[in-house]
Amino acid sequence: MPKVLISDKLSDAAVAIFRDHGIETDFEPDLGKDPAALKARIGAYDGLAVRSATKATAEIIAAADNLRVIGRAGIGVDNIDIPAASARGIVVMNTPFGNSITTAEHAIAMMMSLCRQIPEANASTHAGKWEKSRFMGTEITGKTLGVIGCGNIGSVVASRGIGLKMKVIAYDPFLSEDRARDLGVEKVELVDLLARADVVTLHLPKTEKTANILSAERIRLMKPGARLINCARGGLVDEDAVAEALKEGRLAGAAFDVFAREPARENPLFGLPNVVVTPHLGAATAEAQENVALQVAEQMSDYLLKGAISNAINAPSITAEEAPLLKPWVRVAEVLGAFAGQLTEEPISALEIEYVGKVADLNLKPLTAALTAALLTPQLGAGVNMVSAPVLARERGMQIAETRRDAQGAYGTYIRLLITTPAKTRSVAATLFSDGRPRFIQIKGIGMEAEPMPYMLYTVNTDEPGFIGALGMKTGEIGVNIATFHLGRAAKGGEAITLLGVDEPLSAKVLEEIAALPQVHEARALVF
Repeated sequence: MPKVLISDKLSDAAVAIFRDHGIETDFEPDLGKDPAALKARIGAYDGLAVRSATKATAEIIAAADNLRVIGRAGIGVDNIDIPAASARGIVVMNTPFGNSITTAEHAIAMMMSLCRQIPEANASTHAGKWEKSRFMGTEITGKTLGVIGCGNIGSVVASRGIGLKMKVIAYDPFLSEDRARDLGVEKVELVDLLARADVVTLHLPKTEKTANILSAERIRLMKPGARLINCARGGLVDEDAVAEALKEGRLAGAAFDVFAREPARENPLFGLPNVVVTPHLGAATAEAQENVALQVAEQMSDYLLKGAISNAINAPSITAEEAPLLKPWVRVAEVLGAFAGQLTEEPISALEIEYVGKVADLNLKPLTAALTAALLTPQLGAGVNMVSAPVLARERGMQIAETRRDAQGAYGTYIRLLITTPAKTRSVAATLFSDGRPRFIQIKGIGMEAEPMPYMLYTVNTDEPGFIGALGMKTGEIGVNIATFHLGRAAKGGEAITLLGVDEPLSAKVLEEIAALPQVHEARALVF
């Protein structure tokens, strides 16, 4: 029978679930705090259940000779080296919906505490003072609440704000107008939100696109006297800039549960009179702890005993019987989703996925889920997986349609994705070659054949003589080594597409130089 180690504090009920399934379980809630001891022990286990104290680093994973699954009781997987786990074939699972209510409630509690100065008033009264006139509060009724990130947690915060008679405005690139109406919020751009909101609260994952989303420049755009709340992730906000704005009186207050560096022993916000801080307590309720513990225990048990994968960060949710047939096509779906997700910044209202030929005979649910997860990941972060992606898509008002078609065209069997946004419809198609690897076969209606590479340059350009030479010279000048080169055009002298496989990631400066070529209309870096 498999053997599981629980190296963090989890509910006793989780231990009972493992043992009821016949899984040998060692519950050592303090072991995760000692990396050396964990490294020495981990080799004996098939499963590792953690919260946030255990750091499943590449070094720990390298010593895990028998490990098949890591289960994170919670959403964030920052403490797990996902690439290292993937390289060793270790499935990483999380529990994306177990603590949404708890985190949302904490944000509301922080807002109330901040507006009524409850922590300071509490400390003063405990000290035997009676400073009633000192703690003049602010009502939230009728105020404007700005929610940055209106997904699973943000939508709960929005509903609570509406219940408190606040006007709620929201910024979320994936929030559709229909979904906004259903929630009762006004969808706005980030600059508008910052200018209007009396209270700004963040509910975003930390990704390359969201890191430092509230920079010093954007904090200066906030409404004078506004209050800022971050119960999402550290690193979303320039904490030094917030401290400066508070000292200057541009902001009336701030409440932070998460910080750029944790544990936070020192921080520019600490000690300021108009700041409420807590030690990452968003998910710290008995109910949330119980929910995520039970969920992770069930998921890990199902995987270890049946091969079923749920809420996986780095693996598709497919049954053992379906795996051999679906696995290569899951990769095709992921490539299509990743391509479109990296190029689409507007809210997506609809996805239409055409399954043509033999692939149409397969179970389409995991393929559509894999495609949707890859599509959402550039905006929402690595926590998106095949189980959560359909829910997240529905929350954002995306309509997803699947179409099965008989074999047609030169390739016979392929998957074609069409994305609809308020501005345009984008299409891309890919198939599976006999070598088992995906190939793009059509982009924006333009036929081309290109194998996805880890790092790629995508350009939309004018088809005219000299472009290939100009692009080659420019990449040579800036030290970009080309591995593959693929071209396609709609018509002579019209719009053309270039896909280059390159050896290294492309920096923003490199993209600027390529975009400056007179023939280039758009230049993007892609990562697969």
